[in-house]
Amino acid sequence: MNEPATTDARRLERRVLAGILLGLLVYIAIALWADLPGIARSLRGVPWWAIPAAMGLSFGNYLVRFVRWERYRRLLGVKLSTGTSFLVHLSGLALTVTPGKMGETFKSWLIRDIDGSPISRTAPIVVAERFTDLLGFLILIAVGGLATAPDYAWLFWATLGGCAVLLAGLGSERLGAAGVALLERLPVVRRAAPRVEVALASTRLLMAPREIVLPTLAATLGWGLECTAFWLLSGILGPKIPWLFAVFVFALSAVAGAVAIIFPGGLGLTEGLMIGMLRERYRALGLAAGMADVSATAATLLVRLCTLWFAMGLGLAALTLLRRTRRKGGLHAVPQQDT
Repeated sequence: MNEPATTDARRLERRVLAGILLGLLVYIAIALWADLPGIARSLRGVPWWAIPAAMGLSFGNYLVRFVRWERYRRLLGVKLSTGTSFLVHLSGLALTVTPGKMGETFKSWLIRDIDGSPISRTAPIVVAERFTDLLGFLILIAVGGLATAPDYAWLFWATLGGCAVLLAGLGSERLGAAGVALLERLPVVRRAAPRVEVALASTRLLMAPREIVLPTLAATLGWGLECTAFWLLSGILGPKIPWLFAVFVFALSAVAGAVAIIFPGGLGLTEGLMIGMLRERYRALGLAAGMADVSATAATLLVRLCTLWFAMGLGLAALTLLRRTRRKGGLHAVPQQDT
């Protein structure tokens, strides 16, 4: 890779390390609060097949959402072979633990290094991905039983309203032109105006009404697989809970972590919601209070290992493979006639 890409790689390594350290601190605090020895005993009882099964469901999520990624990059005219595109897609997972997961814009640096596409043109893919992820989670929340948990309805409606406002704003050429015109008048940031204009054009293309439905369905199916992983592990570490309840808890916790973008990867907030809601259900199913706390915490930490942290590890592995293959000259942009 060239020098700019090397600099970006070093920056990536620092961010990944910071995310890992933050995650360790959060999980150590959670484990100490709940009962570390009790959590360890619970985890020792997990059958050997459960973790690979949960990770397999998580990997299925990335495969399903790769279809969305392919649609987006083809809409923007990014010419990559399918293999290269898949590695780039997975490499973005290395920066999952960033506020709002926006660190995944690192994929735009990788694309620029491969085929020269401007970052301003491809970075909006991450915006479109996060937007349709939110819509997918909202569908899962509704399907999982919003009516049975009215205390959390405000988060659903607030997120849905925010999505509607964001879609209307980003889809408005008039607002976009006004924003670019304003930037052009400001002495410090006027140089960024052309790049912002390109980014807004890409965003309008990706988030046109006709492009919302299928990506949202892909997000719903993909994240539904991770909800299933949560259901599987929570049923092993405690009383069996309904699948729809597991969908509701996982999706609601993920939305809370995504909306509160100051929490990288939702760390702390997502886990707290999962533990609290799962603990109450375990108690309702007859588990003693102390055991419910331990089981809910163990299940939450394990499912986050098999989803969030598995994603980061997979992203780092894909990035390593991408770098090695690039150094050997094995990955290239495809010819322009390839669509």
